Amino acid sequence: MEKTANTHKNKPPYLLGLLCLIPLIGAFIGLGIFLFGIFRYKDKWLALIGVFGILFTVIIYSSLFYYMKNGDLSKKGFEDISQMQLNSLIKNVEYPDSLRQLLNDDKLAPINDAIQSLQLRRNNLYIYQNLGNKYLLFSSGQDGIPNTKDYLFPQILIDDSSKIGWTKSR
Repeated sequence: MEKTANTHKNKPPYLLGLLCLIPLIGAFIGLGIFLFGIFRYKDKWLALIGVFGILFTVIIYSSLFYYMKNGDLSKKGFEDISQMQLNSLIKNVEYPDSLRQLLNDDKLAPINDAIQSLQLRRNNLYIYQNLGNKYLLFSSGQDGIPNTKDYLFPQILIDDSSKIGWTKSR
């Protein structure tokens, strides 16, 4: 019995460290390996493998989060969503005082700008202004600043745009 205990002490399970390469699960396995390395085997290399497993998961998920928030593909995708929502929203809008009034009739009215929501901006509604017999409606784009080169307008698919009150300018 004593010989078996010494055998475990002399041979830490270094190969278990390969399981640390599985994101998320690897962090928990890494924590276990770290604790085994410190308390059971008293082996600094096993503890370092455990720390590596934890860090690997943190780095992988941090990179994914950063890329999803700041990557060009992600931004383009949210820009496309905003464009589709604007195109849909213009069908629902005809002179309310604010976009929030649309929610009284249609709880699913797309009044939140996907681009601004991605950037976690406080004001994430589309820009809307009632001008009496006309109205403005647009997205302020990636930079969040109205009336710059990256803002988006609805793409009207109606041949005669005079039948709606939307306008690009005051």
